[in-house]
This record gives sequence, C-alpha cells and structure tokens, in this order.
Amino acid sequence: MESIPATQARGLHLASDEASQAREIDYPAAQRAVKDLLIALGEDVSRTGLRDTPRRVASAYGQLLTPEEFEPTTFPNEEEYDELVVVRDIPFHSLCEHHLLPFKGVAHVGYLPGERIIGLSKLARVVELFARNLQVQERLTVQVADWLEAELRPKGVGVVLEAEHLCMTLRGVQKPGAHTVTSALHGLVRDDSRTRQEFLALAGR
Repeated sequence: MESIPATQARGLHLASDEASQAREIDYPAAQRAVKDLLIALGEDVSRTGLRDTPRRVASAYGQLLTPEEFEPTTFPNEEEYDELVVVRDIPFHSLCEHHLLPFKGVAHVGYLPGERIIGLSKLARVVELFARNLQVQERLTVQVADWLEAELRPKGVGVVLEAEHLCMTLRGVQKPGAHTVTSALHGLVRDDSRTRQEFLALAGR
C-alpha cells in the first residue's frame, strides 16, 4: 500500500485534534436563539412546559456536539498479526447538518494491521469522535477510515456505517425504517478481492 504523504498525514492528525477539542459553545446565545425560534413557530414561551425549554435544548445540543477526548493508544504488532481485526455493531448517533435532526445506527470498523495495532475500544472512540459534529454520513465514514489510516499506517482499512436518518423518516418522504449504508475502503481491503470480501462478510454485508 502506498504511504500517506507527510502533509496529508499531518492534516489528518490536525483534523482529529480539532474534533476532539472542547467546542466553544455560547450557551446564553443558544438559549436566546431557541427562545426566538419557539416564538417564531407561534409558541407561547411563557407557559409552564416551555419556560425551561431553551436551556434544555441548548444543553442537549452542546452535549451532542462535544466528543469525549481520548488518547489513541497504539502498540507494536509484536506477534506480526496479519489478519483482519473487525469490531461490528458500534452504536453511534450524529446530527444531520442540513436539518439538525439526528441520524443513528451502527458502525463496522476493521483494519489489516501493519507494524502497529490499536486498542479495540479506541475503534469505537474514533467513531464517536467524528460523530459528535454536524455531519453527513458519507463524510463521517471517510473521516473514520482516514483517521485509522493516518494513525496506524495499516495494510488496509474498512469502515461501513448503517444509519436511519430522522430527516428522512419524520419529514420529506417519511419512510420509517429506511437505512442508509456507506462504506470507505482503503489499501488491501479495497484492492484485494479476497480481503474485501472477507471484510464485508465480517461486517455483515
């Protein structure tokens, strides 16, 4: 597999660093904005049920958009393990940047180790790292795969996301139960047919 150019790798590291930093949220401004939105929607913000809604909504969005920081611990591949490592059914949720409505589902993340391996829990952490942003599913899938490639320099990476988007099931075409599947395959997971088929089988695809 071709190595990632140094400038690209640094860019990916910077992207992960920025994603993991605490988001600067102006909660008083967010509360005022929620209150103004409710008024614009014809609601009486003075009634009991809505008096504290602006604070609750601002707090909820702040939580949804703030990933938990983690240390991407990696280890030398001393056993020279050369088969796929796959973690399936990692639950995640994110916010659609087009409608600010949630989408949620599961991620299947795998890689073919090179010189280093990573703690299994960190595969779930990296999904959350990028999910806690205003997102589109396609970009989220690629970000997870690119991060793993930059951090581990593996022989291959595979990421599959399956999610239900409330912006599709609650509005628009209103098709509950419809799922969107996206994938990002790098290295041998993309280029070697046997490895690709094995990953997709392990990921349940």
